[in-house]
This record gives sequence, structure tokens and C-alpha cells, in this order.
Amino acid sequence: MALNEEIKRIVDFSKGNGLVTAIAQDVETGEILMVANMNEESLARTLETGEAVYWSRSRRKLWHKGEESGNVQKVREIFLDCDGDAILMKIEQIGGAACHTGKRSCFFRKLENGSVSDVGIQVFDPAEVYGK
Repeated sequence: MALNEEIKRIVDFSKGNGLVTAIAQDVETGEILMVANMNEESLARTLETGEAVYWSRSRRKLWHKGEESGNVQKVREIFLDCDGDAILMKIEQIGGAACHTGKRSCFFRKLENGSVSDVGIQVFDPAEVYGK
């Protein structure tokens, strides 16, 4: 599935060398779970499958969220920002963890008074899930 002309006109992949910022937010709680990147193909695949598909900069390939862990993100709503360079997806997080570390959210480090503390909820052991 390719993106239609209206979406191509609004989403500006040229600003970020073919990538836009994608934010995954829990549709029920409003919690920000993760931030990743999307290219034109990953957005098209997301729209086609109804599950979040990102572009992995480190692996240089499409990344269907949860392809290894089973913790997929069911997309419930998508919003496009005014500049066309960010996408907000309201998702249902299957399996309870959005982060590859096994935490509920990628935003588990709290910076307060010059110190960093781990305030995350550990959902799974990444060594067991990924075998690394």
C-alpha cells in the first residue's frame, strides 16, 4: 500500500532526510511510551496493518514493533502535527511493555535535582525475550 496524495502533501519526509518523528502514546492513559522514526514505507505499512511499523536507524530497516517480543502496538488513532514532521499515534500496547529494556515505557529515567533515578515498571526480562 502506498500513501495517498493528501498524506504525502501533509507529511514532510524531506525535513529529516526521509524520516519523521513518531510518538507512541497509550490511548487509554495518555502515557508517552516511546519515540521512534518513520519513513514513507513504514507509515504506509502502519496504515495497512493497523500496527506500528517504524524505521530503525540503527538496523537500517523497517521494524514492526513487537516482531521479536510479541509486544505489538495496535494503532487506534493517528494525528499529524502542523509542520508535517511529527506523527502522534494513540496505541494499545499489547503485552504491557513498549521498551526493548522490558520496561512499560522508554521514559523510565527521571531527572530530578541533578540525579537520575529509574522509575520504570519492569514488565519482562529482555534476556529471556531476546536471548541476548
